[in-house]
Amino acid sequence: MDLLRFLFAASRSKLLSLVAVSILTGLASAALVAIIHRALVPGGIGIGLIAAGFVITLLAKSATQYFAQVMLIQFAQQIVLKLCRRLCDRVLATPLDRLEAMGSPRLLATLNDDVSVLSGAVLIMPSIATNVSVLLGCSIYLAWLSWPVFLLCAGMASVGVLGYRLLLHRAQIAIVAARNGRDLLFGNFRTLIEGVKELKLHGARREEFVRTEIDETTDLLRRQNIAATHQLLIADVWSQLLFFVLVAMLLFGAPAFTTVSNTALTGYVFAALYMMSPMWALLGAVPTFMRGRVSLAKIRELDATLDTDLDTAPAPMVRSAPRSVPPLIEIEAATYEYPAPSSEEAGFLLGPIDLRLGAGEVIFVTGGNGCGKSTLVRLLTGLYSPKSGHIRCDGRVVDDSGREQYRQLFSAVFADFHLFERLFGLDARGRGDEIQRYLTILGMDHKVRVQEDRLSTTALSSGQRRRLALLTAYLEDRAVYIFDEWAADQDPTYKQVFYMRLLPELKARGKCVIVVTHDDRYFALGDRVLKLENGRIVHQERHPTASDTAALRLSDPPSVNQSP
Repeated sequence: MDLLRFLFAASRSKLLSLVAVSILTGLASAALVAIIHRALVPGGIGIGLIAAGFVITLLAKSATQYFAQVMLIQFAQQIVLKLCRRLCDRVLATPLDRLEAMGSPRLLATLNDDVSVLSGAVLIMPSIATNVSVLLGCSIYLAWLSWPVFLLCAGMASVGVLGYRLLLHRAQIAIVAARNGRDLLFGNFRTLIEGVKELKLHGARREEFVRTEIDETTDLLRRQNIAATHQLLIADVWSQLLFFVLVAMLLFGAPAFTTVSNTALTGYVFAALYMMSPMWALLGAVPTFMRGRVSLAKIRELDATLDTDLDTAPAPMVRSAPRSVPPLIEIEAATYEYPAPSSEEAGFLLGPIDLRLGAGEVIFVTGGNGCGKSTLVRLLTGLYSPKSGHIRCDGRVVDDSGREQYRQLFSAVFADFHLFERLFGLDARGRGDEIQRYLTILGMDHKVRVQEDRLSTTALSSGQRRRLALLTAYLEDRAVYIFDEWAADQDPTYKQVFYMRLLPELKARGKCVIVVTHDDRYFALGDRVLKLENGRIVHQERHPTASDTAALRLSDPPSVNQSP
């Protein structure tokens, strides 16, 4: 019923229209049974009239069944599309730290697995609706033939339904357990993909990982799925047994309990046999329907988690041109704290941070691993919200209502960046010369072409992919640029290009540039150097003559028209 309520809530008018058409299909099916039954009874209406009624009713049944299935398929596809869009919107509107706490395996299991299962369950609704309408129509005909016999059949059917629901409940428990196991399996698959190099190099590690993680999880899924299938098979056998007991009761028991004509009895047996096909089809759809209910519950659980402390609608999309001139950004006593992993351990605290950023500045941020550099970047860009203190932009406090607009000031290449295959959100038309220039500077002109808004390839080394990410950032032309360990996997040639050519160019354009790096030999090129330790800025060094690079004793940037 949860799935039906979900469809009803999605569009009441459309679902009511579908129900009406399905009822017509059921009535036409019952009329066919009545006409066939009447043709088998000698005497009465002429055979020609019966044949005409048969043809008309058959055409009506076929037409209503066709339109019902087409309408329901369109309705189901629309519902699944809206559901996918809503989940994507909710993920994008949810704070980054909450998504990180939830973990990608759970998100992937729901977005990929649950949506697919629910889609399959919704798509069998046309068959379910048609078969239910046929059964209802035939039941109406049976009640018209003989009320006493119909009540007797209804009593038997009630016993069968109660037993069937009990068996389905036991199957539902196993299906829920199997679905929970898929979260674990998605996490194991992610570990397998991300750690495949390490697993290949260490046979014992690989064997233990497969045995304790993959094998145990898949074995759990196997046992739960077998248990669910076992209960469903028992329920199927139970329903078949009850059906033939009902036929036997009609043939041998009904005449002993009530007065029923041979004509009515023949009609009952014929209708019961006619109802076998839609009933078996309904029973065959039950596993898919049940798994759809479980997936719907998981989707609602995720949706409720994403909705916590959020408005019902995602943050409005910013469609205006991004600001290219940096504002004055002030971080005042801002802190951010990660929750403690356990009661015995303390959480990591960043801050309090006090920092002012303006136009035309190049700021280097350095510090040991785990000191809070990446957390500072996330806080500065508005991906994390301060737990205390605040961020001002041109004197205005950045709160939840303005955070989306504030984020549009930044273009970043994170340490864990993602390179999109298309230049989403960028109009590359008329910028061919600019794109080609940056590809040449970055030494990628002989490997990659930009065709319309698509990169010709992303199957490159980590350093080359990072250079393409830098190209995308340049094309965005935002006010503030952030590079988190961009040069870590670049060779000396492109390190010098980055530090001595690209960063000064951004500074000359009035951009504010924050570079997280350990390359201290280039620090003299920056206006400031910030050093972090244990989440605090412990040292800040200013370079008023940062433009004077002679002291670095570095050669001029070499030509980049060479293979990396």
